[in-house]
Amino acid sequence: MPGRVCCCCAALRPRYKRLVDNIFPEDPKDGLVKADMEKLTFYAVSAPEKLDRIGAYLAERLSRDVVRHRYGYVLIAMEALDQLLMACHSQSIKPFVESFLHMVAKLLESGEPKLQVLGTNSFVKFANIEEDTPSYHRRYDFFVSRFSAMCHSCDHDPEIQTEIRIAGIRGIQGVVRKTVNDELRATIWEPQHMDKIVPSLLFNMHKIEDIDRIGPPSSPTGGEKEENPALLAENCFRELLGRATYGNMNNAVRPVFAHLDHHRLWDPNEFAVSCFKIIMYSIQAQYSHHVIQEILGHLDVRKRDSPRVRAGIIQVLLEAVAIAAKGSIGPTVLEVFNTLLKHLRISVDFELGDRRSSAGSATFSTSSKESDERIVQNAIIQTIGFFGSNLPDYQRSEIMMFIMGKVPVLGMTSQSLDTSHLGDLGTRRIQIMLLRSLLMVTSGYKATTITNALPPPFLDPLLSPSLMEDSELRQLVLEILHNLIDRHDNRAKLRGIRIIPDVSDLKIKRDKISRQDVSFMKKHGQQLYRHIYLGCKEEDNVQKNFELLFTSLALTTIELANEEVVIDLIRLAIALQDIAIINEDNLPMFNRCGVMALVAAYLNFLSQMIAVPAFCQHVSKVIETRSLEASYFLPETIFKDKCNLPKSLEKHEKDLFFLTNKIAESLGGSGYSVERLSVPYVPQVTDEDRLSRRKSIVDTVSIQVDILPGNNTEDKIDNTEEITFEALKKAIDNNGLEEQEKEKRRLVIEKFQKAPFEEIAAQCETKANLLHDRLAQILELTIRPPPSPSGTMTITAGHAHYQSVPVYEMKFPDLCVY
Repeated sequence: MPGRVCCCCAALRPRYKRLVDNIFPEDPKDGLVKADMEKLTFYAVSAPEKLDRIGAYLAERLSRDVVRHRYGYVLIAMEALDQLLMACHSQSIKPFVESFLHMVAKLLESGEPKLQVLGTNSFVKFANIEEDTPSYHRRYDFFVSRFSAMCHSCDHDPEIQTEIRIAGIRGIQGVVRKTVNDELRATIWEPQHMDKIVPSLLFNMHKIEDIDRIGPPSSPTGGEKEENPALLAENCFRELLGRATYGNMNNAVRPVFAHLDHHRLWDPNEFAVSCFKIIMYSIQAQYSHHVIQEILGHLDVRKRDSPRVRAGIIQVLLEAVAIAAKGSIGPTVLEVFNTLLKHLRISVDFELGDRRSSAGSATFSTSSKESDERIVQNAIIQTIGFFGSNLPDYQRSEIMMFIMGKVPVLGMTSQSLDTSHLGDLGTRRIQIMLLRSLLMVTSGYKATTITNALPPPFLDPLLSPSLMEDSELRQLVLEILHNLIDRHDNRAKLRGIRIIPDVSDLKIKRDKISRQDVSFMKKHGQQLYRHIYLGCKEEDNVQKNFELLFTSLALTTIELANEEVVIDLIRLAIALQDIAIINEDNLPMFNRCGVMALVAAYLNFLSQMIAVPAFCQHVSKVIETRSLEASYFLPETIFKDKCNLPKSLEKHEKDLFFLTNKIAESLGGSGYSVERLSVPYVPQVTDEDRLSRRKSIVDTVSIQVDILPGNNTEDKIDNTEEITFEALKKAIDNNGLEEQEKEKRRLVIEKFQKAPFEEIAAQCETKANLLHDRLAQILELTIRPPPSPSGTMTITAGHAHYQSVPVYEMKFPDLCVY
């Protein structure tokens, strides 16, 4: 009777429970009963409304088996659930999925590694199923947290630890795939989820041995992918970033910064560089500027950190920019440069501050801090240069103007960096850093016309006397000019100052001078000549300065010289020779001989470029004479380490110098207009010369022109006449004063008849400015006295009236108010 009762009760149980019970064998080692599993699957497909009950009953049995540690039946239950999921795709599967996820959560919560791996595998299979309709109520918060925790497993057994970490990474990958394909995929991109997912992946990626592996997503073999957590985490990270869109890109990138900060991975920064290379290669190209903006923002946040940390962040920015420069960089172009220039100023400020504060401390500590800041500065310059050199030409020209506007230049109303608190040394450091950045940006820049490369707002501050106060500054300015003037890549052929035996062997490339270039030289040629002229007069010139000056003259000849410019360049060369001979500026003997060698090298190059036989013959004869009698006037000798310098240059014969009359005779027969050769070159004076702290050109080369007759300017004329080699010889003889006066008048007339209009305008403008300054001084001396409280007397209609001024209306000087 009891057996019949049990059979009767079993027959009364619902069919789905009986089908579920039948798939479990008596011995769990026998595995799932396949025949009964097929019956259960057929029943579920035929009656989808029973799926939720089947799932609930399976979940009940699984929970009971987990508590009782009957892991064999747990495996069978999960296998049955997986098969039901794969077989059923109706709308009724939604309640069944909830039961399934509840069972997976039970497995993940258990402390048994095998069950955690089993639950992860089941979840991954579920993630690969495409559901017909979206689920608006399902969330995966628990799975994100649990899988992230598994990624940080620290089990004592290395094999189990690796197994759990791999399971956690695969689980995160399954969550990402499931939520991205779901209509509610935005939930996974919320910061609270990204703050768990991204650090978990980075934690495992940090264990990778080959941190330099970059590029598009790799495709490792199945064995490698399953056994190496680092490879699996990297592929999951790439997949995550590849699915990011415009609105959630920042949420995926910001946890990377938090992870690198927390684990102090900016110094050294190999892993940080590797991470951001993966990011830049994985995201869509149009979102690259988001990553760059985030790096810039983080650099601002960490601006007070150690120099090596900031250098590490800047290096990461450089790598990101290197990948994004060819693609879409959006509105971040000026922002990148503005932020980098700001941090450049901050770095210089820190460097000078450390130097001042540690003046009495250990030398090693001070030098170490300064060297660290130099690392930051070099990283910034390298980033600016690389970014700028990869921009299109139209954007690069804007960046050139932007950087030039930041250079502190005396008298320029630009948006330059604030260096008022840095002092002269800090200002010089900023100037050098910005010009080095500009040099890298201009590298490889090819403008169609020289006007586009050197517009006046760019050329004027670049050639400013404020950037001539130091030898390194002058070198940088000349190198920038070379980048912009050299449009046919001839600079490498002209490297080094020397007497070139045959210029044709250099195979110089050049085109016919365009109208725009001719117009540019008419407007701005005097600025270029003036810069070269003043650059030769500096006492701190070294060999590199003379080499760059020679290259500047040669490139100007190749790219911008027509017949008129050739005459101007010859006048400039003769004026440079006069600098060395007359030596009004008391230059060292090395500088004087260096200028003579520069003139010789350039006239040798110019004579062969214009190919006038008589001119070439004169230049060759002078060079040959120098090689025999005064080799220190040639670059091959003067720039040697040990060179015997002469004590003076006054006793040298004419044969050692290039003579204006000889050059005029040789060029006149070839059709050149040589009338202007008789007019000595004098540089134009600018307004900045009077504002500059340097010794003004007005003090060294005075340009006084007697325009109005009858003025009492005899003393001025005596002091400001143009001094040449011939004038020095005439000055020895005290006789013939009347002839000298006539010669002076003749020279003045010739200047107005033959000199370029730009020179005459510059002379007149200089005289007018000096007169204006003198009048301003006179007016300041004759300003009316301030009002008196006692009143002032005014006479109207023959009667005197006193008008008193109240004290509260009087304006007192600042020194009298306290």
